[in-house]
Amino acid sequence: MQSLHVNGYDMAYLDVGAENQGPPLVCVHGSLSDFRIWGCVLGPLTKKRRLICVSLRHFFPERWDGKGATYSIVQHVDDVIAFIEKLNAGPVDLMGHSRGGHIAFRVAQQRPDLVRRLILAEPGGELDASLDPEYTGGTSLLLGRFTAAADKIAAGDVDGGLASFMDALEGPGTWQKLPHMVKQNLRDNACTLIGQVRDNRLPFSKADAEAITMPTLFILGGRTKGLLAKVLHALAAHVPHSRTAVIEKASHPMFEQAPERYSETVLDFLAD
Repeated sequence: MQSLHVNGYDMAYLDVGAENQGPPLVCVHGSLSDFRIWGCVLGPLTKKRRLICVSLRHFFPERWDGKGATYSIVQHVDDVIAFIEKLNAGPVDLMGHSRGGHIAFRVAQQRPDLVRRLILAEPGGELDASLDPEYTGGTSLLLGRFTAAADKIAAGDVDGGLASFMDALEGPGTWQKLPHMVKQNLRDNACTLIGQVRDNRLPFSKADAEAITMPTLFILGGRTKGLLAKVLHALAAHVPHSRTAVIEKASHPMFEQAPERYSETVLDFLAD
């Protein structure tokens, strides 16, 4: 593990793989995870690419208590921009999953000069009225369930809150089926959900999507339904140079469920 000091914070990261085969692939994790989430694809991806997997502010290895106002999409976007600049490796390829996909999207939108190619694996977020004809404003049902989960964590019921979060995301009974190692990784980042539910992130707009100028790959799990699939399809329809790949028989954690297929999809896109 290494770290770069950016915006007054030591951002931890892993740097592994082939250094002389194109620009580095910077990987941004999603909610309740950290750089360890990419473990299943480190082997196949690093055969051909150098991977730099970051842990965002307040995620493992930091042990955050959920207090303060320095957890936000805006802060994380600023941190990733500063991190890429400090790498001094030229335009990078940027990959984000879930909430990390939202962050990667905003980095590419704000600083297209830093991103050669963009990979968004089920980016998290909401749609505004320009992308969703059914938009009514207010809190989405999914965010409401995440808030209830965060309240349990804040009250000290960490496993109860994480069970509520995972069951809202992947369906009833998901938490009970997770391997012990996955559960522990979620516990290590549990308090970040407290920060996330008070983030008030901006929804995606049609203008946002049209502002993404670099080649972009959207990756969808074949079993993913609901808001995540809706957001992905809406963005993909309006990002100018985009394509969509589906990982069959997989859901939101698709690179854990089908690491070889996911890696092949990513490498094929980056090799074009």
